Formats: sequence, structure tokens, C-alpha cells
Amino acid sequence: MDIFDKCATDGGYFSRFRVTRDRFFTLPVIDDIPGPRMNYHGQKNIMWSVNNYIGLANDPDIKAAALKATEQWSISSPMGSRMMSGTTTAHLTLEKSLADFAQKEDAFLFNYGYMGVVGTVTSLVAPEDTLIVDKLAHASIIDAAFSAKGGQGGRPVVRFFRHNDMHNLESVLKSVNKNRIGGVMILSEGVYGMTGDLADLRSITSLARQYNARVFVDDAHGVGVIGDQGRGTADFLGVQSGIDIYFGTFAKSFASIGGFSATSTQVRDWIAYNARTQVFAKALPMPYVESLKVALNKVIDGAERRSLMWERSRELKNGLRDLGYQIGDGDSPICAVFVPVGEDLENVGMSMLTYLRHHNIFCTGITWPVIPPDLIMFRMIPTSAHSQEDVQRTVAVFKSMRDDLKIQFSLGSNEIGKINKIYRYKLS
Repeated sequence: MDIFDKCATDGGYFSRFRVTRDRFFTLPVIDDIPGPRMNYHGQKNIMWSVNNYIGLANDPDIKAAALKATEQWSISSPMGSRMMSGTTTAHLTLEKSLADFAQKEDAFLFNYGYMGVVGTVTSLVAPEDTLIVDKLAHASIIDAAFSAKGGQGGRPVVRFFRHNDMHNLESVLKSVNKNRIGGVMILSEGVYGMTGDLADLRSITSLARQYNARVFVDDAHGVGVIGDQGRGTADFLGVQSGIDIYFGTFAKSFASIGGFSATSTQVRDWIAYNARTQVFAKALPMPYVESLKVALNKVIDGAERRSLMWERSRELKNGLRDLGYQIGDGDSPICAVFVPVGEDLENVGMSMLTYLRHHNIFCTGITWPVIPPDLIMFRMIPTSAHSQEDVQRTVAVFKSMRDDLKIQFSLGSNEIGKINKIYRYKLS
């Protein structure tokens, strides 16, 4: 048996698409600047799959800062990890600004959001600790939980609670506290990026205080998007002070790369010295650091951009609802469109996605196991860069798809029940 033998089989993730070397549904080639309209298969498509929430991609001021930094330092600087020769005044200044933005004592930079989540969590957890994770949390949180092992080689206990089900969370906390030895940390997203619903951070922080637990929030789809000055989900819900570690990424509203953990100075320093994903990585290059300073100011001053983003989101959601589509009941701009496909997911679901792309509407189709069986969900990201014309054209194509494919788009009570149960939605 050779370790590469599996590569010749139809196993693994997205196996059908991998085996056929698909570039239509998976790994599509899109050679263009991120924006509301992008080139795909030689034609401009209205793009709903780019997380450019407040339109900062290709912003001229951010671009100018990146070019200036590249001219001064090139892409090589700084050389080395933060622990050795990779810390500059610019890194420290950005971290201080991010801490102030997140209303925490300090912050630590990571090169990638995914690795920042993994590094932060694994640096803090010991074998006797317990991690309690929302069942629908992002893969980075799941991987962080199962990668944590602590200094003695053992692994912490990982428990799950039903998505946004506070009764279930409290039940898990009570169970953990019965024979508790170490610490406990609750891991949650702020905005759940697939469906757009918000974590019940008010209840989570309240339960954490009651049961002596810490709270880690990955707010990838909330930072820069909601809250005062774009401070994110916890600020929007009025509980930022109750979040022990606030994690934000730059890959979405900041239209860049990297992330940060904002917390107390003592915890920040522990993370900086113990997060293997950054201790053993080259520091974030200067073009990113300098351009992120400009991006942060634009996020803080981005009320008008956010207002326009919300306007486009409401227009898109209302337009699709008027056609009979079921739209996720989330309090974020994300537009999650649920459509029943029955048992013939491959033909019906793929036909719909193909129809949209052939009519120059590019969005992401999500299926089981991310959502319940017999359904497809079109995940759409309205941004401040989208126009009313973009929304109107998209709604028109969804209407023609409904009519041309002769598909019954209204959900039955069974499908609605599945969605409401899993996502704590209020579809009717």
C-alpha cells in the first residue's frame, strides 16, 4: 500500500469534481480585480462570491500605501519570524491600532486568518482544559480545537453544542463543571459566514461568566461590517467587553490578508510566544502592514460604505423574497437563498448553478453536509460596490431561472423545519 494510492481513487473531498478536473463548479479561474463585476469564462459576471463587503478591494489609497511600501522595503521585508528579526515599529503600531479598534488592551498579528485561529487556540489550551464549540463553527475553529494538545502531549476535551442553542450550551457547561479540572473556553463565530446569522453572544458571554468560562470569537464576517465603526458582532450586540479573545481577519472587509487576536496584554504576550503558526512563520510583509493601516482607517470611517452595503442587501433579499424564494433570517448582509431539490441534487442543483453562470450571475452553491439534505443554498455577498442595476439584473435572472427550469421553489414544512432547527432561523 502506497500513501499516494488514494489519489487515484474517487475518495476525498469534492471527489467527483476532482476526478473530472472540473473548473466550472470548483476551482473556477477568475482573472480579474475583485469587484461587483468580474471576468469569468471570457465574460463579465455579476459577482456575489467575493467578500468585499465595503468595497475596499482596489481602493486607490490602500493601493498607493502598498506600492509605496513595496518601493521602500520590497516584498521581502521584514526577513525572519517575529520572534527573531521580523518585528518592526510598523507591526507594533498596527497592533496597537487594532487593539484600540477592538477595545482591548493589546493585539497580535497573524499572517493568515485560518492560521491565526489555530495558533491562538492551540497556544492557550492544555490537556486538562475543555473547549466547547458551536456545532456549525468554521473549519478553522474545528481544526484548532482538535489540534490543541498542550505541553504534556495529551489533548483537551472537545465538546459541541447545537448551533446557537443556549439551553444546550448551558447543559454542556453544567456537565463539564461537574468534574472540572482545568479551564473552559467557548469557541464561536460572530457572523456565521455560510448563512449570515449572528451568534447569540449576549447569552454566550452571560453563561461564560456564570460558569467561569472564557469566550473566543472569530468575527471574520463581522469585523468591518457591523457594529459601531465596524467593530463587529460583539460591539453590535453590546458585549464586546465580555469577549476574552476577539479575532478578526483581513481577508474580507479589509480586502487584504492576515488577521489579529485582540485581548489583554498578558494573554497577547502568551500567544505571541506560544502560537506555533506564527512563531515559526515569517512576519507579515511590510506592503500588507502599511496598507492595512490605511484600510483600518477606512473601516473606522466607513459608515457611508456600510449603509450602502445594507441598502444593496435589503434590495437583493426583498427582490428574491418577492419571487417566492426562502431567504435566511440572518441579521447580516449575507443573503442565503434556500431552494429544495429533492433527492435529485446532482441534476437539479447543478442545473440551477449552471443556469446562473450561463446568464452571467456568479454565486456559490452550498449543499449537504453544510446544509440539510435535499436542499441547495445560494450564498450571496452584497457589497457597497454593487449597484442597483446589479441587483435588478440578478433578481431578473433568478425569476427567469424559476420559470424556465419549472422548479417549485417554495419550501415545504419539512424543509423549513430542518433549516429552522439547524440554524435557529424563523423561516415560515
